[in-house]
Amino acid sequence: EETERLVREHPVVVFMKGSPEQPLCGFSNAVVQILRLHGVEDYRAHDVLQDPDLRQGIKNYSNWPTIPQVFLNGEFVGGCDILLQMHQNGDLVEELKKLGIRSALLDAEKDQEKK
Repeated sequence: EETERLVREHPVVVFMKGSPEQPLCGFSNAVVQILRLHGVEDYRAHDVLQDPDLRQGIKNYSNWPTIPQVFLNGEFVGGCDILLQMHQNGDLVEELKKLGIRSALLDAEKDQEKK
């Protein structure tokens, strides 16, 4: 129940090692960087290293063995590899749009077209 509440408390939720300001593993850092590239700054991040119960609880909840884990609108998206793939193929822009979040990459593309 607590995990369910955390997953649904915000449109974008990340369970990671460390914090967005100080990620404590390369995969968590990559997720933070991908979100930053898209201009997503308003999200909830939970440091699983601070709470072993949360660390195991989120793995059980998502049925996914690794951290970080990303949830969009309460739905499990995946870890670093899946978020990277979504970033590369454009799916992340579309998923963010469904949440009412305009990817900063769209604005960057327009700036490039003007040049």
